[in-house]
Amino acid sequence: MITLNQVVRNKRCKPRRKSMTKFLNKSPQKKGIRVRVYTTKPKKPHSAIRKIAKLYLPSRKRHVLAYIPGQGHNLSAHSVVLIRGGRVRDIPGMHAKIYRNKFDFFCAEPFVRKRRRSKYGIHKFRE
Repeated sequence: MITLNQVVRNKRCKPRRKSMTKFLNKSPQKKGIRVRVYTTKPKKPHSAIRKIAKLYLPSRKRHVLAYIPGQGHNLSAHSVVLIRGGRVRDIPGMHAKIYRNKFDFFCAEPFVRKRRRSKYGIHKFRE
């Protein structure tokens, strides 16, 4: 138990929260160059094959793992992509996601997306 004199001498301070997205350097998005694309399996209760890209961030001079959302992709060697923060809960160490329809990452989904279009870079659906 801390004494009153100890509290007077040095105040109590809350521990600082560590940022999981240090590679973004407090910016909303960063541009990255694709180094490698591969698949992995999620943690225990889930079963799937998740698509992951290893990216090089020229502005930060470091490599980052990013999740490829949606169905299908056309990423090839040295594709330029835009990443944002946001973790994938069932893949450990995954703290970034790639924006679709930006730079070299075009939409190649087999259906018309009507909801969550901003996350996938799709314009308003017109019937």
